[in-house]
Amino acid sequence: MSDLTPRSAFAGILVPGRHGRAEGNKAGVTVRPRDGLALARLIARKGRAADLATAIRSQYGLDLPTTPKRVEQGGLAFVWSGPGQWLAVAEDGRDLVRDLAAAVGAFAAVSDQSDGLAVLRVSGPHARDALVKGVGLDLHPRGFGPDDAAVTVIAHVGAQLWQLDDAPTYEIAVLRGFAGSVWRWLDASAAEFGCEVEA
Repeated sequence: MSDLTPRSAFAGILVPGRHGRAEGNKAGVTVRPRDGLALARLIARKGRAADLATAIRSQYGLDLPTTPKRVEQGGLAFVWSGPGQWLAVAEDGRDLVRDLAAAVGAFAAVSDQSDGLAVLRVSGPHARDALVKGVGLDLHPRGFGPDDAAVTVIAHVGAQLWQLDDAPTYEIAVLRGFAGSVWRWLDASAAEFGCEVEA
């Protein structure tokens, strides 16, 4: 029996390099797959949301957002996904599901999403311009800024989106099976600005 090697949802789909408009030294949009993230979905058990919030605060020093927001500390983020639901995102290779289950399993259902979701980081001076062509939400800075999050539709695909900073930088999570569809849409949407795919 051979060892299984993880494969990016974007393998064979995202080709590193410049796409679309070639003029200019810097592309208007930069895209990078966020492979290697640990992802988990938390759903509060009935009547235990307050206990869950207390446990997260005690264990991780974070207050779970109760509105469409993202909170982060020490490489661990919680992104609001709906009432009593969050997407946990870890960048440091920790065994996120095991850690969360041990810390909050009495108060929430914890399910591994690491292989079920694909995440793209989209940044650059024209990132917002490219995204608004197919994102079912107003991304104007007056209405959506750093640490804001949304469950939305991108080019007819269900997605979760959050903004990291004012650059602007966004991250988009979609079901793994839709990674190719979302990338093809984004590639076309960003073409007029030039799109740089980073490995």
